[in-house]
Amino acid sequence: MSLAGKITTEIGVHATAAKWFNLFATQLHHVQNLTDRVHGTKLHQGEDWHHNETVKHWTYTIDGKATTCLESIESIDEQNKTITYKLFSGDIDHKYKKFKFTFQAIDKDQGGAFIKWTVEYERLAEEVDPPYGYIEYLHKCTKDIDVHLLKA
Repeated sequence: MSLAGKITTEIGVHATAAKWFNLFATQLHHVQNLTDRVHGTKLHQGEDWHHNETVKHWTYTIDGKATTCLESIESIDEQNKTITYKLFSGDIDHKYKKFKFTFQAIDKDQGGAFIKWTVEYERLAEEVDPPYGYIEYLHKCTKDIDVHLLKA
């Protein structure tokens, strides 16, 4: 059995892809105020929240447990409204050798957007479950954030 895998989910939202991408590309530090699953975030290294060399420290809830990790932006594709984040350290390193989130905002023809999340991972051992709790976390956070973006 392979220790590496990918899980992808698409969530329909009401706010536009441009609003979603703007939030994640230029206002990521606000996410902690938009969903109760994120307890806090702070700059760990660097001065700009949206620079590839910046490292952020996150505290959030996965599977009912407070969890921590560090995160950095691996790539941003403005044309395709896609951002890839690398998660490491903290609780991530206890279970995974590699862990990435890819966020993509895709406009719907009839208004609104699809938010596509891809979780790419490599488990440290077969006993480690795939990160299904992160998919549930992303769904909940996406719904919470959409409510805010509709007001903005």
